[in-house]
Amino acid sequence: MSIVGRFLEHSRIFYFHDDGAGRYYIGSADWMERNLDNRVEAVTPIHDPDLQDQLGEILDVCLADNQDCWEMQSDGSYSQRTTDGDEPISVQETFMRQAENRIQKREP
Repeated sequence: MSIVGRFLEHSRIFYFHDDGAGRYYIGSADWMERNLDNRVEAVTPIHDPDLQDQLGEILDVCLADNQDCWEMQSDGSYSQRTTDGDEPISVQETFMRQAENRIQKREP
C-alpha cells in the first residue's frame, strides 16, 4: 500500500512477524528500484517495547486510512482504497489532530 496525501512524507516502518515474535525496523529507506540500484539504504531494528508499541499504533492508523491509501494490485497497478460507507480516516489528518491536541494540553 502507498499513502499519498497532503504531505509526501510517510512512515518508513517495517514490521515482520515470525512465529509469534514481531520485529520492528525503521529507516529512511525508500525501497524503490531506482534508489536500491544507485545508493545504499539502511534500516535499524527497534528493541524498546515502548517504542515498538508506538510504532504499532502508527501502523494501525496507516492501515486504517481510507482517504489517501492506494493498494497495489496483482498486476502491479494501484487502485485507491474507498470508504465503502465507513468513517473517513486519513492518517495525515489523524496525526495532525493528535499533535494539535498534545500542544493544547501543554499550553497554560
